[in-house]
Amino acid sequence: MSLSPVEGVALAEVESGGGVPGGGEPGGVAAGKSQGIVGRSPGQLAWARLRRDRTAVISGAILILFLVVALAAPLIEMMYGVGPNERAGEKLDGHGMPLGYLGGISGEHWFGLEPHTGRDIFIRLIYGLRTSLFIAFAAAIVTAAIGIVTGTIAGYLRGWVDAVISWITDLTLAMPFLIIALAVMPTMALRFYGDRGEVSLTFQVATLIGVFAVFGWTGTARLVRGQVIALREREFVEAARANGAGLGHMLFRQILPNIWAPILVSFSLAVPSYVTSEAALSFLGIGLSDESASFGRMIFRSLDYLQTDPAYVFFPGVAIFALVFAFNLFGDALRDALDPKSSR
Repeated sequence: MSLSPVEGVALAEVESGGGVPGGGEPGGVAAGKSQGIVGRSPGQLAWARLRRDRTAVISGAILILFLVVALAAPLIEMMYGVGPNERAGEKLDGHGMPLGYLGGISGEHWFGLEPHTGRDIFIRLIYGLRTSLFIAFAAAIVTAAIGIVTGTIAGYLRGWVDAVISWITDLTLAMPFLIIALAVMPTMALRFYGDRGEVSLTFQVATLIGVFAVFGWTGTARLVRGQVIALREREFVEAARANGAGLGHMLFRQILPNIWAPILVSFSLAVPSYVTSEAALSFLGIGLSDESASFGRMIFRSLDYLQTDPAYVFFPGVAIFALVFAFNLFGDALRDALDPKSSR
């Protein structure tokens, strides 16, 4: 009977014992001394390869640090003693510039203050990290779910279903993301809020995730479709089909467990792309508003102070660079760990 790719990748490692069969121990095999067969699943093999990769370990540790800081933002605010929208106008000079050296860096304000507003840069970076990661992970989860469902159905059913889904995918890829985002974001805010006041952060975040979901599912859908087409004619799928397995069993028990590796890699590389996309839209003024802590808005505001207050652009720039760089390094390392033919 043929094995599925998940079962076939698992390796059996034989460890030699110290005993000799039939050498005086009851039954001919000494407990703890006999030869034993230890099987490891593909996930265990990938995890072992990932732990041996120094780049993966370092980048993973940095990502864990970022995630912990983002989740603990309210606790950090309480311990720090300054909120993200608190203004320290008394610490600005007559031109609105922070008093002191390097943009007002001190024991009370670790990264200094924003010019003209007097808001603390450190605590706004913490909340900006929290917002960016939430949007990126939510968008990646939604787009992955849509892409997995559509790609699996198109690749397995083929025929007119595949043709329709492929046509929708091509149509979505042909639409210019930036132009449509520039049109949709202000239109949605005007439609639901009008001129009544500031758009809520929840609405801005939900709109951003929706825009990313509309455009971001196509890559995963095409990846999954290709993988499903390669697997649908394999022996283990034919055997399950011959035994009368239903569509749900074929998709979720036979095919999807065998394509989790490329999906996981695609997800890990999608998160940093959404971080930079959110920052870019906020930089252009159509993402998050100025009152919301955001890397993009902070970098946009800091451009006017490159010469007078370079620390203002330095800290958010380094933060988003380190976050995206760590994600990309970890995604590459994860791809190598999940690839049985990789030499790493």
